[in-house]
Amino acid sequence: MQIPGLSGKRVVVTAAASGIGFAIARTLDAAGCHVAICDIDKDALQAAALQLPQVMASATDVAHEESVEKFMSDAISLFGGLDALVNNAGIAGPTESVEKISTTDWQRCLDVGLTGHFLCTRAAVPHIKEAGGGSIVNMSSVVGKLGFAYRAPYSAVKFGVVGLTQCLAKELGPYNVRVNALLPGIVAGQRIQNVIDARAELLSATSQQIENELVSSVSLRRMVSAEDVAAMTAFLISDLGQNVSGQSIAIDANVETI
Repeated sequence: MQIPGLSGKRVVVTAAASGIGFAIARTLDAAGCHVAICDIDKDALQAAALQLPQVMASATDVAHEESVEKFMSDAISLFGGLDALVNNAGIAGPTESVEKISTTDWQRCLDVGLTGHFLCTRAAVPHIKEAGGGSIVNMSSVVGKLGFAYRAPYSAVKFGVVGLTQCLAKELGPYNVRVNALLPGIVAGQRIQNVIDARAELLSATSQQIENELVSSVSLRRMVSAEDVAAMTAFLISDLGQNVSGQSIAIDANVETI
């Protein structure tokens, strides 16, 4: 099904060389959007560019102001403007008890997952306003509403993303800019497998035990996919989402607790 008002949109997607970000970039590209992606992983970025040859790809660290400014400037120069931003960048951070988390690990998690959202948004907003409005989608997580033991930096960042989203929705609404947060649940893939394995080691359990415990707390008793998150992103950027703003939307099969 063709999504109304999506084709031709000029969109930046951060951390899009793999996982959810890549699924979003692929979905938007297939829908006829002009897409620019960035990632800090140069090898993954090169592989993504081979699969999506018409997409602009740039090695960028969203936690560094100069890197963000160059990427955004290059993308906007190429497209002649900007209609939407997907702030997907974030890192898992440590799986550890709070008294053992280093300041370095804490700060890096905040720098990428929260400051990175701020830097990319700050660079994008003037151009989205100039386009007459558009959409910003910020990637939070189900742990941005429930919390997650032994994942304090990551969970704190995701709560912060929700707060940033609500502030921006109020500030930018008069300029016809919609701002929403997505809260994915347990997304199948290598990233959640790494989290499961680390948690299993910390708690002296098997990875299968941890996975079973996580899935048992989901009402639909299953993980979601990166494509599920990409579909909601496309909806929010399209004309179908023209009156959705300031929302924190879970794509999680209803995670009851975590």
